[in-house]
Amino acid sequence: MRKLPSLNGLRAFEAAARHGSFTGAASELHVSQAAISRMVKLLEERMGFPLFERRANALTLTERGRALHPTLTEAFDSVARKIDQVSAMRSGPVLTVGLGASFAVRWLIPRLSRFHMAHPDIEVRIATGGGGAPMSEEWTCAVLLGDGHWPGHEAEHLFSSTMQPVCAPSLAQSLRAPADLRRATLLHVSHWPDDWPFWLNAAGVGSPDTNGLSFGSYAMTLQAAIDGVGVALAPQPYIMDDIAAGRLAVPFPLAVPMQHAWYLVYRGSRREAAGFAAFRDWLFALAAGEAAGERVTPANAPAAAPCGSAPV
Repeated sequence: MRKLPSLNGLRAFEAAARHGSFTGAASELHVSQAAISRMVKLLEERMGFPLFERRANALTLTERGRALHPTLTEAFDSVARKIDQVSAMRSGPVLTVGLGASFAVRWLIPRLSRFHMAHPDIEVRIATGGGGAPMSEEWTCAVLLGDGHWPGHEAEHLFSSTMQPVCAPSLAQSLRAPADLRRATLLHVSHWPDDWPFWLNAAGVGSPDTNGLSFGSYAMTLQAAIDGVGVALAPQPYIMDDIAAGRLAVPFPLAVPMQHAWYLVYRGSRREAAGFAAFRDWLFALAAGEAAGERVTPANAPAAAPCGSAPV
């Protein structure tokens, strides 16, 4: 009979050692920082020796902690791989892809049917939690908006973009010059407060006369723009389909570069997950086509190549 410490304590220690902080471990495991600290403390009491040296604003592994940490990481990665394999045996490959809600609704989901047509045996499950949400261990991979730095994960640059103002076509007719935006209702995304000031500064326009309206995501902001509520500022990937369909119009051609980009993010241990290579190849072919100036829609998105074949 195995005499092992608490599994929760081991997970808390492994995550804290990998992130170098209880805060990072708490975000990953979706518990409080105090809970992580308590679980690690109980683990240390159970084992009879400290695993961390705790100093002000610093968390350092002891000699025994350094010896234990890589073994735990390898063990948890092995369990994750085996779970993927067993899941594939039961129902075919399953990919759980973490996405920000706006990226899911405005870009990936409208293009996903072509991947499914080429790979009906690969089940893609979409999990949303916000583009800036921490990586979940339940996800095979994620497409996240950020600076490319996710400690403990591989991050492959998918694409960068620019931002442009958009609004309903009827409203665009009343906007003759960027200065007209000072009196318009500007639609903001609450967690990207610098978007509009950055664009207005590039356009040589001062602060608007009104505060405008704020929404919790680009998806909600763009729906308000389509409904004629005001003028939104959004990334190109989120607006090009609606512009082509005539639901949105671009009142001014000025586009400014975004300060962050989209990345495909995953743990190295997930690289061999069943179906991951096919999904990754299709995703990058799709992004490359759009970067080359092709407007990719559900009707002309590149079909995913069958497993073992080159992408179309």
